[in-house]
Amino acid sequence: MWDLFKAELLRFRSWSIAYAVVLMLVMGFMTRMFDLAQQPSIVYQVFGTAFALTGLLLGLYQMGGYRRPNAWLNLLHRPLPHWQIATALFGAGAILLFAVILLPLLFMAGWQEVMTARVVDTRHLLLIFSGSLIAICSYLAGAYTMLGNKRYGFCSLVFLALLIASNATGIGMIALQLLIMIWLAVMIMFAFKPDLTATPRNMIGVIATAAPLQMAMWMMFILAGFGVEIVWIMEGSHPNNLPTLVPGSAKEANNAEGKDLMITALKNSKDSQAPLWREQAAISEIFTTGPTISAVPVRNELMNIAPMEFDDEKRRVRWVFSHDSMRFEGYSLTDFRPVGVLGVEGNGKFDTPPLPGPDGVLLGSGTVYQYDSDAKLVLPRAQLPAGEIITGFEIMGERVALVSDHAIYFYDGRELQNGDGMLTARQRVPIYGHTGNLSRIDLMELLDGYLIAFSFTGGAHNGDGAPYQQVLRVDTQGKVTQVAGREFLFDYPVAWRYQLWYVSPVLYATQKAAANLFAPYVPSKDIERPAVPRSAWMIAGILMLISLLAAVWRTQSLSLSLSERLAWIVACGLIGIPALLSLWLLYPKRERLDDIPLSLATTA
Repeated sequence: MWDLFKAELLRFRSWSIAYAVVLMLVMGFMTRMFDLAQQPSIVYQVFGTAFALTGLLLGLYQMGGYRRPNAWLNLLHRPLPHWQIATALFGAGAILLFAVILLPLLFMAGWQEVMTARVVDTRHLLLIFSGSLIAICSYLAGAYTMLGNKRYGFCSLVFLALLIASNATGIGMIALQLLIMIWLAVMIMFAFKPDLTATPRNMIGVIATAAPLQMAMWMMFILAGFGVEIVWIMEGSHPNNLPTLVPGSAKEANNAEGKDLMITALKNSKDSQAPLWREQAAISEIFTTGPTISAVPVRNELMNIAPMEFDDEKRRVRWVFSHDSMRFEGYSLTDFRPVGVLGVEGNGKFDTPPLPGPDGVLLGSGTVYQYDSDAKLVLPRAQLPAGEIITGFEIMGERVALVSDHAIYFYDGRELQNGDGMLTARQRVPIYGHTGNLSRIDLMELLDGYLIAFSFTGGAHNGDGAPYQQVLRVDTQGKVTQVAGREFLFDYPVAWRYQLWYVSPVLYATQKAAANLFAPYVPSKDIERPAVPRSAWMIAGILMLISLLAAVWRTQSLSLSLSERLAWIVACGLIGIPALLSLWLLYPKRERLDDIPLSLATTA
């Protein structure tokens, strides 16, 4: 086993050294150009994709060579158990990936920490480890694609899609990657056998293979729907095509100007001042805002929503936030030497990592801070009630709008610009809906308050919301009154909105749960899903019944025990068409004597 492990290391030694050198050169060049530790998430996603492709190609190439019949027989014809041979091969591949990714990145992080004034936190080291785990997971997925039966070996790639779709952050993301790595390792152990075409018979092996295969079949329907939508758009009648917008629909509301949306919303208002407000909306300035911040930073998250830094142009200093110290650490833009730390009101720690905003404003989870360059101080300027999270901040002339996941607050903009104390909200308008469904907020200033239109159209296209609008009036005393409201029309029919749900309600719920595993609360993901229409339930029921009956027929021609047949029939009935397709791919029809060509003997 040890000799096989060493031989595999030597087999890829040259390629590994070359890859590490190239990675070191690329990272060194980029580090000279900008601070890699303070880039937006898209930069890290590009690196993660490159590491994933590296692992995938290694797995495909390594197992592609061994999968050939003669090579496979020679590999397994050793006085070692199969699991030891697999451990040697995959252990060598994993060690090589860790070495060529982890070591160069750790070297560059150490160089930046020791030789520069840039900030390197513990989370950056975890990010490097996470990148290595992405490569390992992709490596195992590529290897299983080669080792598994060609009918279903591709199902391992589902886990790579989960890495992309996951909302987990920080340690949670690493935990998810470790779980994926363990699952793929189990799949490989059951696939690493003399007959590569044989279907696993062990219950654990069947479940480990069938579960991702069923999810892969469900994802095939996603791709099919995407293809149909592309054709729909090209044909010109898609709801997203502006000339074909349905009057009174959610898409029309999303694309309408603020004044038009306000006027239309007030047409059915029974308030006596509604006619006057409609006339005023036609000539007044309508401010449009909304949940402009999809998420606020979380301590020790691996990636940045946005660079956690801002520049003090007067002092020529760049302040970079450190998750370890929970303060800003500065360095001079002139000689790039450290200039000290910057906390709240001097040296105090921030409660949560702040996101740099406009005009020296810093947005924490529930607190608005402002940087005073002259005094070199960060002062808290506004505080949300406990339990509320900032989702938007906008300066509207002489007023400031602060949006949370529960309400919108209005402050005097002159106090923000000229003062340094805590601001007091002039008005608080509650948001009667879920932030994940809120798409826009249109505001019109009145002589005695504001008129605010909330449009909840988010998720309406895929069954994650029922589109509607509320118009509220808030007076100078803070009294809130609803003056209008309407429901928007859906842009898509029921069959389209719930296409992913009725194919398999079980798998639809499973992928939602998997994507949110280890994920923190994010207001933009907080949606109010309406009840599924009866017509969608009927479609789902018909598909599940078809799947059940087809499974009863299919299992009669398969080499399965009675308990296995019953289990698959129940699974196809509950899970639906994806389970039926997985049954079809996992188990070929058993051979019958009538199907075997016989050579008839002839007599002379």
